[in-house]
Order: sequence, then structure tokens, then C-alpha cells
Amino acid sequence: MSLDADVAAVRLAVRRHGVVALGDGAVLVACSGGADSLALLAATVFETRASGGRVVGVTVDHGLQDGSAEHAARVVAQMARVGADETCSARVQVESAGRGPEAAAREARYAVLEQMAEHFGSTTVLLGHTLDDQAETVLLGLTRGSGGRSIAGMRLAFDVFRRPLLALRRSQTVAACRAEGLEFWTDPHNADPRFTRSRVRHTVLPTLERELGPGVAETLARTAEQLRPDMEALDRFAETAYARYHDDVAGFDVAEIATLEPAVRTRMLRLAALRAGCPSGELFAVHVDALERQVANRDRLPKAIQLPGHVTAYRQGDHLRFAAPSVES
Repeated sequence: MSLDADVAAVRLAVRRHGVVALGDGAVLVACSGGADSLALLAATVFETRASGGRVVGVTVDHGLQDGSAEHAARVVAQMARVGADETCSARVQVESAGRGPEAAAREARYAVLEQMAEHFGSTTVLLGHTLDDQAETVLLGLTRGSGGRSIAGMRLAFDVFRRPLLALRRSQTVAACRAEGLEFWTDPHNADPRFTRSRVRHTVLPTLERELGPGVAETLARTAEQLRPDMEALDRFAETAYARYHDDVAGFDVAEIATLEPAVRTRMLRLAALRAGCPSGELFAVHVDALERQVANRDRLPKAIQLPGHVTAYRQGDHLRFAAPSVES
């Protein structure tokens, strides 16, 4: 009996990301019980068998839905049946604090997954995002006017996280689960029109496909793939500029940084705000634009800029400085 094409595609995606060659501890797979993460877990278990690797299935209970604890218990049992060497679940407290529930849940999820990776001595956490998720992310970035960083979409890898399925369609993970007899869960939030991503998934993208022709999702994902190297290069330039021009006491000499290319300077200022304590999910273009205006402030006005995370940026003579509330200017 030949191997199902979609099962093979998911396994190949895992293999191409070098998971079987890691050999440095457990591989964690974040699993919600949905088709994407369940197909990823099954493929990871299969691919690591020959190498003797250890797979830990992890599910996160955000506590945002009735019966979430019972669902987490079902996912733990299912991960064990799929073949994970160990399984665990974690309950997180989602606190919006001015952010949307999706962003707050994501931040809490990544934080606890990093803690679990440390606990299990792992340098790798696999996430089940697909090409469809990437297309939705790019489209959301376009509508928000978030600039190149957002349009560049999700990264294949960052910190301990990897996304092996980013080139596969959601339909492939669904088909893979069905071919392997895996019963997957459909998150009701994914169909709830109160959530922006749900509306993009079920209304906006299908409308674009209908009106513009098939292939819109692939085109959006390809745009992200093409933009990301440029964004990463500019970020590296910004890191170099920050190290050269920032003084922990004096801040930035505006005459010096005014000579930088705007694309580098704005990223450097954003980096400075983040390192001063601004949450990345709350720092927007409007904040960076305000910092840019202070660089061009020829009158040296001492007007302060209130940034997210209770960080203050202010012009002091020929310097632009950043301070947390506890730091006296």
C-alpha cells in the first residue's frame, strides 16, 4: 500500500527542517488537537523514531473557553496515542492589558512554551502554522498598515521555535490526519466572526480567491518569503547602528543619527524603544514616527513622548533619550 501523498508531504517538511538530526534533547511539539498541529506531531514522531529522538507533545490551555481543561486532557491522551514519548499540558492566565485577546493569548502561549523547552532541556519547539496562516498574517499586516516587518509574515524559525509546515496548505494537514485516522478538533474561535483573523479566513480570502482567481494565498505567502530577507538585513543594520550610536547615559546624538538612512534609523529607534521596555506587540508606526520627529526637532524642544509599557522618550538638548518611569530625567 503506497504512502498517502499528504502524509508524505508533512513528513518531508519535518525532515527538511532537520528535526531528526538534532540529537540534543527532546523535540517539543505544540499541539492544540487541531489538524495542523496533530499532523505535525504524527510526522515528528515518525521521523524521529529512526534517530532515537524523544518527542514531547505539549498543549496549552488558555482558559478562554468553557470546558478548556477537559479539552486539554483529551489532547494529552491523544498525543500519547499518536506516539509522543512524553506529554504535558499547561494552563496560562491570559491578560489583555490593552491588547486584543488573540495577541494576549499568543504572548502567554509562547512564554509557557519557552518555559517547557527549558524544563525538558530542548532547543526546539515545533509550531503547526501553515501557508494559509502565513497568507492571513500578511493580509492582516497590509490592512493595518504595519509596514514591511508585518507584511514579511511569520518567520520559519526564531529563538527555540520552528515552523516546518509553513509551505504546506491547511487542506494538506486535514487530509493527512484523515489518511492516518486521526480525529482532529476544530476550534470554535476559528469560525467566530468577532475575531479579525476568523473573518479574514472565512470571508476575505475566499472573496479574493473568487474575484481575483485562485492562488491568492500562495501569492501572499510568496510575498512574505521575498520580503523577509530584506527585513532581516535591515534589522541587522539597525542592530549595528544601535551599538555604534547609543549611549546608555546620554542616549542618541541626534546630529549623528540624522545622517543614517531612514530605513535604518527608524528600525534603530524602534529597537531602542523595545530595549527600554516597550512591549513589541504594542509599539506601532505612529510611535516610531513620533520618535523620528524628535530627531528632526531643530528647536530642541523638551516635549516627551509617552510610549507603550510606560516608557518615555524625550529630547534633551542634542540628545534623544529613553527612560522607564522609575528613571529620573
